[in-house]
This record gives sequence, C-alpha cells and structure tokens, in this order.
Amino acid sequence: MKIFDLLEQYDYEQLVFCQDKSTGLKAIIGIHDTTLGPALGGTRFWNYETEDEAIIDVLRLARGMTYKSAASGLNLGGGKAVIIGDPEKLKSEAFFRAFGRFIEGLAGRYITAEDMNTTTQDLAYVSEETQFVSGLEDKSGDPSPVTAFGVFQGLVAAVNEVYGSDDLEGKIVAVQGLGSVGYKLCKYLDKAGAKLIVTDIRKEHIERVVKKLGATAVAPDEIYDAQCDIFSPCAMGAILNDFTVPRLKCKVIAGAANNQLAEEKHGDMLEERGIAYAPDFVVNAGGIINVYEELKGYNKDRALTRAGNIYNTIKTIFAIARRDKIPTYVAANKMAEERIAAVGKLAKIHL
Repeated sequence: MKIFDLLEQYDYEQLVFCQDKSTGLKAIIGIHDTTLGPALGGTRFWNYETEDEAIIDVLRLARGMTYKSAASGLNLGGGKAVIIGDPEKLKSEAFFRAFGRFIEGLAGRYITAEDMNTTTQDLAYVSEETQFVSGLEDKSGDPSPVTAFGVFQGLVAAVNEVYGSDDLEGKIVAVQGLGSVGYKLCKYLDKAGAKLIVTDIRKEHIERVVKKLGATAVAPDEIYDAQCDIFSPCAMGAILNDFTVPRLKCKVIAGAANNQLAEEKHGDMLEERGIAYAPDFVVNAGGIINVYEELKGYNKDRALTRAGNIYNTIKTIFAIARRDKIPTYVAANKMAEERIAAVGKLAKIHL
C-alpha cells in the first residue's frame, strides 16, 4: 500500500499511527480537511482483518466527516479514529487513557467522540488525558437519539420526494443493523405506521425488535432481496456494491451507515435503476450535530431542531440533482465542496 498516494487522492492532511505495547493499543487517526474548523469524528473499535483494511476505513470515514460537517453547516473539519482489535478483550482504563494522550498530542486538530463499539465510559477515560473529546455522559452524552431522529427526518424527506407525501403508513422499510441508532429508528418508523423487515448480525438485536415492534426478521444476506419501499442501511459501510445493488427491490435508500456506496459508480447504478438515494453523510449527521452543540454549550432541544433540518437539506439535494441532472450523491458532494471553498477563501483576510 502506497500511503502517500492514498492521502494525495483526496488531499488528506494527516494520518497518525498510535501504538502502546503495555495496553495493546493500536490506533489510527485520520484528518482529512480542517478548512472549516478542527477535525471532529468518533473513534471506531473494530477487529479489522488487516492493517490495510483499517487504513482504508479511517480514510473513508474521515473524508465523510468533512462532507458531513460542511453539508450540515457546521464549523468543523473531518477526522476519524479507528482502534484495531477485539473490543471485548482489550478495553481498560489504561488502554483509553493511552489513546487520550495521543489525541492530546494533536493539540486540538482532532476532537474525538463515540462511535461503533466505543461508549461514553470509554470516552470518560480518554477525557482524563485530553480536553479534545465530546459526547461525554455529563454533557451531550449518547448521540444515538439525535442521530436516529435525523435519519428519520432524512428518510421521510426522501419518501416525500418519491411518493409526494411524508406519510409512512403501510410503507415497508427494510432495516439493516439494529444497534443504538437502528433500533431507535425502528421505533420512529413503527410509530409512523411503517411495516418493518429487519436484520442484524446479533440475534439478540433482532429478537428485541421482533418482540417489541412486531418486525419480520430475515437473515443478514437476505435483506437485499426484501420486497420493500425503503431500504435503510444502519450497519457497516460499502454495502451498496456490484453484488447488492442489482438485488435491491426498493424505491428509496436512506439509512444511518457511513460510506454506504462502495464506489461512486454505485451511486450512478442506483440512479440508473430509479432508486432515490439520500446521501448517507447528510442523513446521519445528527450525531455530529449533537456533539457540535456540546462544544457550543449543550442544549438538547437546539440539537434536535438542527437535526430536524436534515429533512430540508435532503430536499435541497434532490432539487439540485434535478436542476443539474446529476445523481444525488454528486449533488450532496457539490453542496459541501462549495461551502468549503467559500469559507476557505476567507483565509486571505488577515486577522
């Protein structure tokens, strides 16, 4: 792997490797762009099969955070961290405090938060060593409620685009991934009258939604073949690819997962198939909105109001796509890039 070639491809600023033998910490911090402000993005803990896989993931996620913040009107740049290993075996106070020291060494260029397999307790340990952490329990706390609310708003906006109404009564939604965000999204969908088809790699997650919300469960790979109106990916990324896109039987895609398109061409494939795609980094921006509000002095109502505006942002993206005759993922990128470029020009004004 030629790392500098990867960094140059999308103009990444920094890639930091962190290792602490005594605790077993192996982490990578990626900073994509800090034009709009410090890079903010959560720490993902995953048992990657290879180091190359972890590098690719952190780079993709960091770039996604740049676009997410820009499209959401936040004064933040894009960054992400991944920790390599089994979270069930490695977690400890010393482990996360060691990680916090590496973050502190970046002097505010990167601010971390909760992500997959990391918790507010983990972040509390990190905060013992650095102030550059957000999403703490005694502040904004768990971002998943605001994230799920934002995803629901983005999903409804996409449904309105296709069906001409916000009404979800009787609509069939296939939800992939029933963790913190996916489960809360299911509750919103159920309340709105939607019928749920669900899957997850964890049996207990499926059983909870089936028991409490009357959902229909399918095996993880069968979700792509589900006859539904809306497909909502809320698990890992790159699930829209050469193998899955031809199998989809939906009219709308809107979900919480990051980097849903394996490659940009898969956004084109969705366009060709007439499937309305709500770009992931806009739909799932509720989490970063929540932690951004913490940095300003947390107010939950204000965070929910800002997350609710994801509905309008998705509608704007569809309007741009129609006007310019481009896929929605291109329209979303364009909107974010234009804001970064406009704010970046302010640097010429001396302070």
